[in-house]
Amino acid sequence: MNLPTFRKAITTLATGIAILFALIYLAGVYINLQPLESVDETPLDVSALKTIAIFGASGTAGDGILKAALADANVETIHVITRRATPRMEAGVAAGKVEMTMHTDYLDYSALHGLLAEVDTVYWAIGISAVGADEQTYGMIHVDFPAQFLKEWLSVTSAEARTFQFISSSDISEGSDTMWVREKIRAEKTLFGLADGSGLRVIAYRPDYIRPARGEAHLGQKLMYWFFRPVGAAVRSTEIGQAMLEVTARNSQLDNGATLSNRSIRRYSAAYLARMGR
Repeated sequence: MNLPTFRKAITTLATGIAILFALIYLAGVYINLQPLESVDETPLDVSALKTIAIFGASGTAGDGILKAALADANVETIHVITRRATPRMEAGVAAGKVEMTMHTDYLDYSALHGLLAEVDTVYWAIGISAVGADEQTYGMIHVDFPAQFLKEWLSVTSAEARTFQFISSSDISEGSDTMWVREKIRAEKTLFGLADGSGLRVIAYRPDYIRPARGEAHLGQKLMYWFFRPVGAAVRSTEIGQAMLEVTARNSQLDNGATLSNRSIRRYSAAYLARMGR
């Protein structure tokens, strides 16, 4: 094959791939434009929102959860357990709504037992990127940290209707050989198993791309969001927070072991906004 013919073949192939990608993208846009399914009507229990705890509020997802909780009048006290303070945490402390506790050992929660005995709702957003992380470290943070927390939380309170909601990962498959996928699956199974029969609900959120809260995102993050959002592969961190608040109030609707994908997160966020008249 001479050079001009080769170049023409490459151009034809590239054009075909681009057209195929565009068609798949447009199909995703069409599917994403379909109206969100309504959330089932169920009695609400906003008392479960009175005192909550957030772990990982310094990260992308956790900051959005904290922002949503600060804006909810039903949430009176937010216990933020963190390694470091952020401007949003400090603003919440100044407003009298956030009680910040500095904590460094996430395999030992004995210093928090008094606090945890008062809390019925926990939002967990602790995590690291898999890029450059070894399996032992990644597993410790994503499995061992929350598992040890659940064990200790269950040991200090017998309250019914407790909820532990945590950020898992998108579209994880048990057949995957990828390290972080295996560990995310292990995390879900471990946490669901610990809660089984205890009266505690553990609910996993499986978002794709998460955009930081408004005002926190840089240009690259905004571009990623604008690309993925039209096909339903992105949510805002505040949407996750709103969905968590709504799920907490709908105590009888989701059982232990429930998982919420991007579309489900958006559904519960929309239900929350409608309930709050926003």
